Amino acid sequence: MTCRASPPPRITVGVPVYNGERYLARTLDSLLDQTVRDFVLLVGDNASTDGTAAIAQAYAARDPRVRHVRHPRNLGAAANYSRLCEMAETELFRWSAADDCSAPRFLEACLERLHRDPEAVLVYPRIMMIDADDRPLGEYEEGLHLPDARPSDRFFTLLKNIRLCNALYGLGRTEAFRRTRLLGSYLGSDIVFQAELSLYGKILEVPETLLQRRMHADSFTSMTLQQQREFMNPGRGRRVELYHWRHWAEHLRSVMRAPLPVGERVKLVAGLARRVVWAREAFFQELVAAARMLATRSDG
Repeated sequence: MTCRASPPPRITVGVPVYNGERYLARTLDSLLDQTVRDFVLLVGDNASTDGTAAIAQAYAARDPRVRHVRHPRNLGAAANYSRLCEMAETELFRWSAADDCSAPRFLEACLERLHRDPEAVLVYPRIMMIDADDRPLGEYEEGLHLPDARPSDRFFTLLKNIRLCNALYGLGRTEAFRRTRLLGSYLGSDIVFQAELSLYGKILEVPETLLQRRMHADSFTSMTLQQQREFMNPGRGRRVELYHWRHWAEHLRSVMRAPLPVGERVKLVAGLARRVVWAREAFFQELVAAARMLATRSDG
């Protein structure tokens, strides 16, 4: 009698991490305790110098779903995130921050919602913010439930409402993720990624609180601007960065490369042009600040 081969996993969960030994085990435990069992868990170790590698290797040794992917050098957070998605060989993909905890029904609930709406490209649950010691800080209203049929409506609603980018950690369709440019090595590229993704389909919220997002002294939101730049792209943190101009240009590039009807493309380009006009003071001040910084460097 022949044994029937098990079907291949449908989901890849990527955990990008750099020196995350403090919370990594709790994060991995929460992921391995999912009610949905058929997934691959990739731990993207960005050349950590603490106990991260030992923790990941221990989990990989005792659970065949876990794979420790150690990069030979620190690629930066953005490249680590993107690399994990590029490595996925499954229909569905999600990222999990190395200090967050997912409720057991996370994958199950998001999977059910994706099944019900083939036009959805990303599904995320409601979020509970917690502190360094697991104490709840309150639910966070993401405001990125985007069931609109028109890409332009989804795109501009996302840009209006997005703040902490928690929806990034939802479950999505790998093929749709890869149609985007994933995360670039500049500040706020997670915003650009989600905006670009919204051009390809709906982003939907599951009305269950299934993700605990941890806020602590070493989290990205607690870093200085210089530290954030170094975290995203090591060794290039002192480059002059025109945040507003870079985002505007990247959004325009997203619109021009997406397969959109002519009317939608015109509406999106016009809307982006209006954003420059409305925020012209911020755009102008950014140019002035960049010029001053370059002048200071040349004087030195």
